[in-house]
Amino acid sequence: MAIELPTVEENLALDEALLEEAHEGLTVRPVVRTWMAEAPVVVVGSSSRIADEVDEAACGELGVRIVRRPSGGLTVLLGPGCLMWSVVVPHPSGSPPIDQIHAGMLEPLRWQLNQAVADGGRTVERLGSSDLVLVDGSAQRKCSGNALRVRRHAALYHGTLLDAFDIPLISRVLRHPPREPGYRARRPHGEFLANLGLGRSRLETLVRESFAAAPTRSVWPRDRVARLVRDRYADADWTRRL
Repeated sequence: MAIELPTVEENLALDEALLEEAHEGLTVRPVVRTWMAEAPVVVVGSSSRIADEVDEAACGELGVRIVRRPSGGLTVLLGPGCLMWSVVVPHPSGSPPIDQIHAGMLEPLRWQLNQAVADGGRTVERLGSSDLVLVDGSAQRKCSGNALRVRRHAALYHGTLLDAFDIPLISRVLRHPPREPGYRARRPHGEFLANLGLGRSRLETLVRESFAAAPTRSVWPRDRVARLVRDRYADADWTRRL
């Protein structure tokens, strides 16, 4: 789906609108899309507490906005050089267990990324609950963090692909997370994260190939997106509810 909306709020709303359509049986095939924020934006998880995960004073000084997404997981920083990918999958007979969804989404992408980085002697592995990790010798550094929202008849899976991102900025606006996978070993953001360095066009191709994306869809649920932006993503009370 080649739809990239102007703001992070609209793109998050589009993910949820596509999930609504799939849940209601209006979509019969998976929808795959990619997008990238034009400027740094903090995105907190649906149940994240802003005070625990975000340095709000630093965000204010740097002009970095804070928004909330519909899926779980911890806070992330988006911006140029961080490609966002989303897959919405209808499940008419009921959504499968969460572990099965993680595997079904991450394994195809991991395989494609692994082929792409192999020439440099690196590999991409799955670690933690939903991370893709760039492995170079003994170093294990996260290059993709992912989250999901499951409804009875559909699931949304979306996440980040760090490619040419300003990783030092993350340490300025995000606190050390309140929980972490064992392989992180208390490393600060700058030592824990890594860019893939493949280029946006290559990454988008790899995402499409991972999920055998159908021909481009140009119609999108404008009214649903507008409603969700108004009632949630552009609503400061909703963003700051925790």
